[in-house]
Amino acid sequence: MSVDIRTQGLERPIKVAEYLFARLHQLGIRSVHGLPGDFNLVALDYIPKANLQWVGNVNELNAAYAADGYARANGISALLTTFGVGELSAMNGIAGAYSEHVPVVHIVGCPSTISQRNGMLLHHTLGNGDFNVFANMNAQISCDVAKLTNPNEIADQIDHALRECWIRSRPVYIMLPTDMVEKKIEGARLDKNIDLSEPENEPEREDYVVDVVLRYLHAAKNPVILVDACTIRHRVVDEVQALVKKTNLPVFVTPMGKGAINEDTPSYGGVYAGTGSQDGVQDRVESADLILSIGALKSDFNTAGFSYRTSRLNTIDFHSTHCTVRYSEYPGVAMRGVLRKLTERIDPSKLSGPPGPKVVNEVTMNRDDSDVITQAFFWPRIGEYLRKGDLVVTETGTANFGIWETKFPPEVMGITQILWGSIGWSVGATQGAALAMKDRGQDRRTILFVGDGSFQLTAQEVSTMIRHNLRVTIFLIYNEGFTIERFIHGMEAQYNDIVKWKYTEVPSVFGATDKQVRKFIIKTKDELEKLLDDKEFNDAHGLQFVELWMPKEDAPRALKITAEISAKNNAREE
Repeated sequence: MSVDIRTQGLERPIKVAEYLFARLHQLGIRSVHGLPGDFNLVALDYIPKANLQWVGNVNELNAAYAADGYARANGISALLTTFGVGELSAMNGIAGAYSEHVPVVHIVGCPSTISQRNGMLLHHTLGNGDFNVFANMNAQISCDVAKLTNPNEIADQIDHALRECWIRSRPVYIMLPTDMVEKKIEGARLDKNIDLSEPENEPEREDYVVDVVLRYLHAAKNPVILVDACTIRHRVVDEVQALVKKTNLPVFVTPMGKGAINEDTPSYGGVYAGTGSQDGVQDRVESADLILSIGALKSDFNTAGFSYRTSRLNTIDFHSTHCTVRYSEYPGVAMRGVLRKLTERIDPSKLSGPPGPKVVNEVTMNRDDSDVITQAFFWPRIGEYLRKGDLVVTETGTANFGIWETKFPPEVMGITQILWGSIGWSVGATQGAALAMKDRGQDRRTILFVGDGSFQLTAQEVSTMIRHNLRVTIFLIYNEGFTIERFIHGMEAQYNDIVKWKYTEVPSVFGATDKQVRKFIIKTKDELEKLLDDKEFNDAHGLQFVELWMPKEDAPRALKITAEISAKNNAREE
């Protein structure tokens, strides 16, 4: 029997696939999303050997959306597709994760190194012998690309990619050739977890920034805190909560930051989105003489069409890679260390300013005498239905804007995609988020709010929810088409219309038995009230599907404002 001298020096030889999946397990991933393809089949055999579950989605786009949702709920996720046809279908979902700072490990099974070297005319290629074209595409939406072609480098490549994915909170791309899957590498490295600690700020620079911030903060007469998306994405929620608790300063969230602050916090003042803000919020934030802006992503929909009226002279920005105090930027000084020292050193007795507005679910004042379920009534009413610890997923469009009017109970996780805004994303993301909770042993409700138009794009993912017996309640808003598009342009245009499905039958079509799914069609306020007060509905496990009738030409207040501004921006000429 011949001896492979290339593995003689290995203390504990292990196959590449075993190593990769063991590392995923160490990161807290328990399920791998994706689809099988001939270039990843052998790798798939090693998933259960690492105590991981193969999800088995219905298409790669949905799988990428699901991996996005899983990562938001779990901290990080994994997606496995096949070369070319599979990975390209997933790219829209990966691009969304990149734009919104979501850490997804995208593994692509690809042709062997020999096939690539010889430029063979294989299926799933462009027929030109270029095996790097898809990796080059993915490089634009990944913070690291690892091509696992040399066994001597593979362990380092995997560890580096996974660390980058976590630290930078963005997708990474790992290209796994078929002939590398069972190559042997050093398994002894698995005894030591990957170092996921963030680089610490240089102490002197950090202290200087903290001193500058304190000087402005102690001098301010009317300071506020504004919490945005990267507070969540870069895991500084605890630091921000500690700062809010110690200072008791009025604190507001952006639409993308909703859920980052416990909304029962006494100083919580609501959602700030420029002209789309709730009553009293815009004036309170924009009259502040100092805004501590944490993790900002000032996109159009996050700011109600760039409608902020705040001054750079009155703003201090905290980010994962730098801090900016008024017009002075401090590169390389990350927000975590600054926020911690700021909380330690701040003197609450030196802080002043009026309190922010109080936030309540304004149900009674938005209830009229008609039977019609209006957007203005629905979203505050949902605030009374929600429970501590719920996961709330809202689709781009009506739900994204409506949820601004919903006051969350404590520990509610808000999951939304406002910057990328890919229609249909929420259905896959709901599956991923609900599975993450199940994997973590947390019996939390996952609740999806999605419009009928968006649902039609990704409805197949309901079958994956059924397959894994996930605890999901879907509120499908039946309002006859693409509402946000109607308000931007073409209220009666045919291109904004859709075919009416028998929506409540969708789970049955995908194989759900009557024991696996409960279905409801709700057309009036009284029917809605009865459903939301029903104990069995509130406590149910498994899948629940609610078809909720709302007027075609009704929309949340903030959506109307933002759509009008978007229409003007779209029509603007030089």
